[in-house]
Amino acid sequence: MELPAELKQAVERELERVPLADLQRAADTLSRRYRAETRDGRLHLAEDMAVKAYLAARLPATFAALRASMEAVAEALPEFQPRSMLDFGAGPGSALWAAADCWDGLSAATLGEASDTVRGTGQRLAAGASLPVATWIAADVSRPLPALKPADLVTLAYVLDELAPAAIPPLIERLWALTIGTLLIVEPGTPAGWARILDVRRQLIAAGAPVAGPCPHEAPCPLAPPDWCHFSRRVARSRLHRLTKSADVPWEDEKFIYLAASRTKATARKPRGLEPPHTASGRIALKLCQPDGRAE
Repeated sequence: MELPAELKQAVERELERVPLADLQRAADTLSRRYRAETRDGRLHLAEDMAVKAYLAARLPATFAALRASMEAVAEALPEFQPRSMLDFGAGPGSALWAAADCWDGLSAATLGEASDTVRGTGQRLAAGASLPVATWIAADVSRPLPALKPADLVTLAYVLDELAPAAIPPLIERLWALTIGTLLIVEPGTPAGWARILDVRRQLIAAGAPVAGPCPHEAPCPLAPPDWCHFSRRVARSRLHRLTKSADVPWEDEKFIYLAASRTKATARKPRGLEPPHTASGRIALKLCQPDGRAE
């Protein structure tokens, strides 16, 4: 998967004349913060060079995870055609670009982001692009959100890992209240990311929210550690992406986990593949999460 052409060109304009050595140092610092799930009260993308490093090294993978998650939602809910969108922890607008690429009818979006720096970057990336009309607001998801009109699609991507555990339940409650159609949450495809998604899933089910994906049921998750549910999407690396990460391979695999809850229950629930098929001696073995709540 690659970034849309307009976004790719906008990123290249934003990064031209930025010294490669500075990008590499900032990307390494950012990567270490993400891997350690650092919660020190500072925003990951508060400084200009951190935002530029994100554009070079993380935006393609974040876009790919969001786009793949939205593709799964569109498959599970073919009649869901969002016209309005709310995105929180919006970063430079990754979810807006992914949603516009997935649903043609999207016409308006409100993007909440706490960092002035990354909010400005997102506005520059979107300037002149064929995107829905977007309103950017200052919004810190670790605090009560401002009064907003509910939207068809509400998104929260790669944000929960930055929050203190106690801040997550009230945020999820508020996001579901703002959801007319579908709430989509995306997290890193790690055991810790899966555990956070499970907590959110339990909360939403208790609130009466039908699960639209990836689970084909609302029963307790049938997986147990050390196993965990996650997905992967292959991402093409640009030349600058490779140089920033000091990488030789022209692609990387982004592992992610998502949860979609919808006001409309999916009509046809299909078994969900939990890992790639295994083939041997004329057999194909599939590990599936079944609509009755079993994994087999």
